[in-house]
Amino acid sequence: MLKNLPQTAVLATFSALSFALLPENVLAVTFKLEEATVSSINQAFDQNILTSEKLVNMYLNRVENYDGFLNSLITVNPAALQIARDLDIERQVSGPRSILHGIPIILKDNFDTFDLPTTAGSVTLIDSIPPDDAYLVRQLREAGAIIFAKANMDEWAHGGGGSYSSVIGRTFNPYDFNRLPAGSSGGPGASIAANFGVIGFGSDTGGSIRGPAAANGLVGIKPTLGLTSRDGIVPFSLTLDTGGPLTRTVTDAAIALGFMTGIDPNDPATLDSEGKFYQDYTQFLTPNALEGARIGVARDFFGRNAEVDGAIEQAIANIQALGATIVDSITFPTDVLAARGNIYSTVSDTEFKYQIADYLATLSPDYPKTLAEVIAISESPEVVNSQFPVSPVVLARLYEAEVREPLDNPEYLDALINGRALITNTTLSILEANDLDALIYPTSGCPAGPRPGFIDPNYVCAPGTSATNIANLTGLPDIQVPAGFTDDGLPIALSFFGRAYSEPDLIGYAYAYEQATLHRRPSSLLPPLPGETTSVPEPSAVIGLGIFGLAALGLKRKPQLNAISRLARRS
Repeated sequence: MLKNLPQTAVLATFSALSFALLPENVLAVTFKLEEATVSSINQAFDQNILTSEKLVNMYLNRVENYDGFLNSLITVNPAALQIARDLDIERQVSGPRSILHGIPIILKDNFDTFDLPTTAGSVTLIDSIPPDDAYLVRQLREAGAIIFAKANMDEWAHGGGGSYSSVIGRTFNPYDFNRLPAGSSGGPGASIAANFGVIGFGSDTGGSIRGPAAANGLVGIKPTLGLTSRDGIVPFSLTLDTGGPLTRTVTDAAIALGFMTGIDPNDPATLDSEGKFYQDYTQFLTPNALEGARIGVARDFFGRNAEVDGAIEQAIANIQALGATIVDSITFPTDVLAARGNIYSTVSDTEFKYQIADYLATLSPDYPKTLAEVIAISESPEVVNSQFPVSPVVLARLYEAEVREPLDNPEYLDALINGRALITNTTLSILEANDLDALIYPTSGCPAGPRPGFIDPNYVCAPGTSATNIANLTGLPDIQVPAGFTDDGLPIALSFFGRAYSEPDLIGYAYAYEQATLHRRPSSLLPPLPGETTSVPEPSAVIGLGIFGLAALGLKRKPQLNAISRLARRS
């Protein structure tokens, strides 16, 4: 700390004397970057032991040292340090805008940013700068959050092997570099689990927030359709798409969600949320939220991995001990579960073909304007023979979408109206018939899968079905919370699924379970680095420190611009 003092003899001497006068048993106020939360960061800001500039420098250092193992970030904001400095000055002059003031966040690279490229993981959009921010990004900036980085993803959010893009290749899991972070929001998931930022934001069309939450030991929220705006998120299928947070705690997820809600004239779905959304979901964080709740266990989604099933069985026992009534053996009709796949693909593929063209029309003339042009570039020799060719899985999805008929074709309209109604009515009937407040299930029936080419004879993932796209086909909310680890240290997650706009209840249930179990832990492969802990004596004990000594404690480090320049583009 003393090495950062200005070279002013009086100040240096005064500060040294002040520290020398402190008793040896003075308590210290300490900030640790590892697993830092919105609350711990704000406390450090308030106690003048941390600035946003210093916080950004810490995260830059972690990215520089560790992202080579994960490959989770496509772009690190080259202006992040300057934005942090400006927000530090604003804090001193007029106070913070909100509790997100000066806090670094990470966006999936399909959220439009007016000052950073938005690629959607596709080589066809490298260096594309959208005309403006996504609605959610604008809300976060207005709250004082720093857009620290844009994270890797499955190309076009279409799958392809666990967050593989033709921009930077594959992302790996922070708990085991031979495992995948799931997708399509695997970049935000891996980076937040690795403590590269405070809050990540992903999009979810069929489980793309929830899979990474499970694989990376995080809390995820797939909100009710219409609770958050989709404007400015590169579309996959607007009928199914939602944006939501990925965090290390339920509290931070609740904080983040409150900054995402609101009526957006550019997204008609948000009109339905009027009178149903909150700007502060932390009011629902109560440790006794599960008392008296009726929780159903969705048994169709068990049976794929014994360790996952065991962890969820323990979670059921924990939830019951917390005062909930467990209604076991809830099942969906087999024919309804079987029908989901065709309904989902018909809606998503048809909409993608036409909605991606609408999005591409907003970009500069240098970029493709139709799905056919995207396919042509993706199949060009330059891309096919490049370091990161387009995944065959993604190409197959693009082909499937390209042959779809227009949005007024009968097959699409039947899936959109009748197919979705079948899934929705069945789900709501199950909740009503059993008088349930929520359903629970293993978010992912298997632990994080091995990377391509890595064979683990002990890895077990039996065939089975996932529940995640039910939430997209119905538009209903789904919240994930860590539920333990496998014997080899891979995370497991539990999902709380409920009725439209039941986020307050689901957040309460997730929080009560989280606080009773505290399963979340950081990866031992990415330990704290030197300089990630900072502390000063408690203010009440610093009687002899004086105004000059107190000022010295708050001095900032010099900006590490060399780190920024190296990380500005990872391609």
